[in-house]
Amino acid sequence: MSLVAIVGRPNVGKSTLFNRLVGMRQAIVDSVAGTTRDRHYGKTDWRGREFSVIDTGGYSVNSDDIFEDEIRRQVMLAIEEADVILFMVEVSTGITDLDMMMADILRRTDKKVILAVNKVDNNEQIFSVHEFYSLGLGDPISISSMSGSGTGELMDALLEALPADSAAEQDDSLPKITIVGRPNVGKSSMTNALLGEERNIVTSIAGTTRDSIHTRYNKFGMDFYLVDTAGMRKKGKTMEDLEFYSVMRSIRAIENSDVCILMLDAAQGVEAQDLNIFNLIVRNKKGCVIVVNKWDLVQKDNNTMKEWKEFLAKKLSPFSDVPMIFTSVINKQRIMEVLQTAVKVNEARRRRIPTSQLNDFILPVIEQTPPPSTKGKYIRIKYAMQLPTDTPAFAFFVNLPQYIKDPYRRFIENKIRSEWDFCGVPMQIYFRQK
Repeated sequence: MSLVAIVGRPNVGKSTLFNRLVGMRQAIVDSVAGTTRDRHYGKTDWRGREFSVIDTGGYSVNSDDIFEDEIRRQVMLAIEEADVILFMVEVSTGITDLDMMMADILRRTDKKVILAVNKVDNNEQIFSVHEFYSLGLGDPISISSMSGSGTGELMDALLEALPADSAAEQDDSLPKITIVGRPNVGKSSMTNALLGEERNIVTSIAGTTRDSIHTRYNKFGMDFYLVDTAGMRKKGKTMEDLEFYSVMRSIRAIENSDVCILMLDAAQGVEAQDLNIFNLIVRNKKGCVIVVNKWDLVQKDNNTMKEWKEFLAKKLSPFSDVPMIFTSVINKQRIMEVLQTAVKVNEARRRRIPTSQLNDFILPVIEQTPPPSTKGKYIRIKYAMQLPTDTPAFAFFVNLPQYIKDPYRRFIENKIRSEWDFCGVPMQIYFRQK
């Protein structure tokens, strides 16, 4: 699928246009310059032709932003990746030094460049567009990304500039594996290490990643979407508006995922927010893999890993059947095991057990250990079946379902888990009247 990269200096309206093109609020928009930091991908279509759009951080030099170098490198990577470059400028400020620098870079590329003059909100401003001819990038197209004015002409120009589309379309049926956790536990570093490229910006400052970044992973016989998210703090600590939106975006990424890789910081231990994120994953019935990162910073003996696993299992109870992997992203230690385990968990999440096979196993178990009688009434479970849901759910047909308590529910769940591999997948057990 063809790629269009939106580039320009900070706060010219790149993310607003990106959101309009992809038809959803995917990139965070704020009046604060420098809100977007990572490359952000989305899909759009025009006149029956589908193509991808990349939103980039604002290109700047000699600013106070500590992320400036990283953002600039991300912009250059986007220019290299794209088939067509959409260069955005702003009518009210005119041509700035940064615009001149960007235009100089773009004139040297062999990529097709389309010049869009944004924030042309009234007819009087149209007359100011002509000065942008001096950038030497062809005819400027006047648009307003906020109101949508002129975006039709812009899309027509993009369509003409795009090469013939030969690539296969993105497959929405592919599983989504999302990396989540508190800020600065190493989520973006893990994504970069797995992809083998500096895809996301990484710094030692918590809260560097703000958007949820989707990337297709198609290596070593595996094919899925890998999603990096912003770190999630407690609500009381999300002081900045941008961070609040980032956290909301991360929660939405969990809701739309199949498997979540929950990253913990071995140096800091398990905090209340880690457990909150875990509970969020379980509530949404998503597969889960626990990754304890920065394992190289922990002083170890022969039992350290075993003690950690026992400690984590106790913290995560009652749902403790979760794979745990101890990694060091910096040293590239066990990072492939993380992916392989996540793929296994996704397979377990989709597992279907034939009704006959389920009953052949579970009915003798129930007969041997029946539910305790309540008020002198005997509870009889007649048969069981797996429900046709996205996540493992089992219905047991009983004469008196109201008398079955949670301990017996957990007993049944543990017996099913002991027979079939549902490691890392939350399971629902229902008792219904028969």
